[in-house]
Amino acid sequence: MAPSSFLPGSKLFLSPIPSYLPLHNPQGPISPSFLKPFPPIDHPHHQHQSGRTPRVHHPLSSPLSSTFPSSSSDDSLSTPASWLPTRRELLLLLLTLSSLALFFGFGHMDIDYTDSNGLAKSVTVGLGGQHHRWSEGGNGVGMWDEEEGKEVRGADGRVDYLETSLVQHAPGWTIFSNLYQLGSTFIIVTSNPAAFPEIRMMTSTSAEVFNGAEAVQSREPTEKNMRVISPEEAHVLFRSDESLHHFGLSPIRQSGPTWLVNDPPQFLTHYYHFGAELIFGLWRTFSSMDRGINASGETTHLGMPRRMIFTATGYEHWRDYSGMNGLIMKSVFPRTKLEFSQDFQLDRVASARPFVYDQLVFADRAASMRGSVFARTGRTASEAFLLPGSPYWFAPIRRKLLQYVGVPENDLAPGHRHTDVVTYVSRQSWGRRMLKEEDHEELVRVMTQAAMEDGFEFNVVEMDKLDNQQQIRLAARTTILMGVHGNGLTHLLFMKPTTRSTVMEFFYPGGFAYDYEFTTRGLGMAHYGFHGAQRFTSPDTPPVAYPEGFQGNDIPIDAQAVLEVVRMRLSGAEEADDG
Repeated sequence: MAPSSFLPGSKLFLSPIPSYLPLHNPQGPISPSFLKPFPPIDHPHHQHQSGRTPRVHHPLSSPLSSTFPSSSSDDSLSTPASWLPTRRELLLLLLTLSSLALFFGFGHMDIDYTDSNGLAKSVTVGLGGQHHRWSEGGNGVGMWDEEEGKEVRGADGRVDYLETSLVQHAPGWTIFSNLYQLGSTFIIVTSNPAAFPEIRMMTSTSAEVFNGAEAVQSREPTEKNMRVISPEEAHVLFRSDESLHHFGLSPIRQSGPTWLVNDPPQFLTHYYHFGAELIFGLWRTFSSMDRGINASGETTHLGMPRRMIFTATGYEHWRDYSGMNGLIMKSVFPRTKLEFSQDFQLDRVASARPFVYDQLVFADRAASMRGSVFARTGRTASEAFLLPGSPYWFAPIRRKLLQYVGVPENDLAPGHRHTDVVTYVSRQSWGRRMLKEEDHEELVRVMTQAAMEDGFEFNVVEMDKLDNQQQIRLAARTTILMGVHGNGLTHLLFMKPTTRSTVMEFFYPGGFAYDYEFTTRGLGMAHYGFHGAQRFTSPDTPPVAYPEGFQGNDIPIDAQAVLEVVRMRLSGAEEADDG
C-alpha cells in the first residue's frame, strides 16, 4: 500500500468538509472537494517549458469563470482602457506576488475545493522552506488540546506531530495510535506504508450488508474513506505556523481511548449483534493490549473508552426492543461519551479542523467479513480472536455489569458455585422457533426429576417475562444454559466461566449457525448442539445451514440425550473445550 504522490508541485483535493477555511466568503460556506492526486501544475521554474505563468488561486476570489478570463475576454486587452488595472486586479496581483515570495524555490501545493454553489475553487499553500518536526512515540501531540482548551507546543515553541502507528490489527478490528481525520477521511501518516495492512481490511464505505456482487462492491473503500500520506505531505496538510493560522488545519487532539464503529445501523438494534458481536469484538480487540487481566476482572492499565463514535448509525438506531443494549452501555461504560452519525457529521466531518486520535479502536463489519476466520464462522468478532489476549479478557465487562444489577460477590468471584444451576430458556410462547410441544413437556419433566435426584437447581424461564436485571442475575448464577437457537441465549455472556459452564443449543435437524457456539467458546466455555437425539461439539460441528423448518415450531429434542450431557458436564467428566 503506497501513499499517494502529492508532493510540492502537485494538487491535493479535499472533500466533503464544508467551511474548513474560516474566512469571510461572499459565495457562502466552502466545501472542499476530496483528497486525491492531481496532475502537476505549472511552477515558476517550469515557465521555460510551458511558457505560462502559474495561476495562484485564493478562496476569496469569485467563481473560476470570472476570476480567470476566457479567451474571448483576453482579446479585450488590445483596447487602451483595459490597460488600466482595477482594484480587484491589483489585489490579485499582490496576492500572486506574495504567494510567489512565500514558496518560490520551495514548491507549493494547491488545496482545491467546491463552494456552496458547486463552483471549483483553489487556494495555494506554500512550503516556505519550514518543516514541522515529526517523531514516533511520545506522550501526545503538540497541537490544539480539546481538554486543555489551548494549543500545546513543545519547549522550543514548535508543534510536534506524531506519525500514525499500528498497535494491533485483525481484519475489521484495528487499533491505531495517532490516526488523523479530515472531513470524512481517516488519514494514516507514515514513512513506512508497508507496516499497515490493506485499507480494505481496516475500513469500508459503511454501506449496508447485502448479498450480491453489486452490494459487495458498494462496501469497498476508496481514498475518500481512508488513505496513507507521508510525513512530508502531512507537513503541508497540517500546517499550524503563524503564517497559515487562518487555514485552520492544525489538528484537534482527542486524548485517551476512542472506539469508532464504522458499521451501518442494520444489525445494531439486535441484542446479540450489539452485545455479542460489536461490544464483544471491541473489547476483545482493546483487551489485547493487556494480557494481564485476571479472573476477577482486574486490569493492569486498561481504562474505559472516553468516547464511542458511530459514524453511520443515528441515535435512533442503536437500542434494541428489549433494552439490553442500553443496559450494557449504562452499566459498563457510564462515563463514555456516545457520538452518533448526526454528531459525527456536524462536529467532525463539517469541522473547520482536522482531528488526531491518541488511541483509536476502529471497528468495521464489512472489513471483518473479508477475513479468513469470518469465512468459516460467519461471526465478525471471530477475527478479533487472532489477537493476543488474556483467558479472562471478558471478566472486566462481566464484573461491571453484574455489579450494576446487584449480583452478590460469590457469583462474581472465580470458582464453582456450591449448587449448580441449569436454566432452560423456553420459547414456547414466542410463536417462532419453538420445540415440539410434546418434546418441550418431556424435557421439563425429565430435567425436573433429575434435579431432585442429583441436587442441582433447575429453572424454566421465558426471558421476556422477567425484567432485564432479573435476566442478567439469573444468567450470572447459571452453570448450564440451554434452549432453542435464539436471542435469549445471548445471556451466556454473563455466565461465570468454569470447567463446568456449558451452553446447549437446540437446532432443527440439518440446521446450524455459529452465533452462540463461537461466542461460548470465545469465553472459554463448552458448547453442545443438538439435532434431536444427535449431539455435536467443536471441532466436529456441522456446516452452517438454514433448512426449511429452522425458523419453525416443530423442532425436536430428545430429553434423555440432553440429560446425559448435563450429568457429564456437572460431574466434571469432560473438561470445557477452550479451543
